[in-house]
Amino acid sequence: MKELKIITTLKTYTYQELDSIDMQLIEAARQAMLNAYAPYSRFSVGCAALLTNNLIIQASNQENIAFPSGSCAEANTVNFAKAQYPDEAITALAIIAASGNNIVEFISPCGNCRQILAEVEHRQKHPFRILLAGKHEVCILNSASDLLPFGFNANIGSLRP
Repeated sequence: MKELKIITTLKTYTYQELDSIDMQLIEAARQAMLNAYAPYSRFSVGCAALLTNNLIIQASNQENIAFPSGSCAEANTVNFAKAQYPDEAITALAIIAASGNNIVEFISPCGNCRQILAEVEHRQKHPFRILLAGKHEVCILNSASDLLPFGFNANIGSLRP
């Protein structure tokens, strides 16, 4: 028998400990969250991606009464970024959410979005930091693979951390 261990490292910061670029990215995600269409769950999510050309792309979740036909903020953000700027790598992604009018503690992407983020990293051959912004702290991961260590990929039969 062989035993493998997967270790994920994440760091939490207060907002005062963040640099201005991370704060700007989180603010862009928060602004996007305000445009969420979430009348059914009342759970609004905003996401912002920083590209290598220093542009920030942002989007929010958009629900649909024909659940689960809505779309997540993370998927909307990265898909738009890659559709409009296919040659620009994403270097960081900030996610923030609110239940009603209250910012929640850091939220983690759903399984579908984790797979999308892992695919984007694989496609662009460049990991990106993920900032999970909460009410009081921000959790920062170095890669989407930290969220999905065994993501499905084209290398069937191999384990891609």
